[in-house]
Amino acid sequence: MNFSESSAPISDRELEIIELVAKGLTNLQIAEQLEISKRTVDNHISNILEKTKTDNRVALVRWAINRGKVCLDEINCCTLPDFKSSNFN
Repeated sequence: MNFSESSAPISDRELEIIELVAKGLTNLQIAEQLEISKRTVDNHISNILEKTKTDNRVALVRWAINRGKVCLDEINCCTLPDFKSSNFN
């Protein structure tokens, strides 16, 4: 696993997906929640893994926690964008 800094910026949509991955949702559950196709989620996950230079979902969550991108159970909490009020269409 390589936890070096990402060479490409992470989009707001990708941050939203990382947060849902960190909550333990499957790609299908993420697709249903965001009302997008599972294939779109699969593509986002693949792009996110490449951008973060991580090998799998566990490494991705570790990357996100180490960089303050997600907040889990009041540990390493950070201010996340309010995705409910954002328009991603």
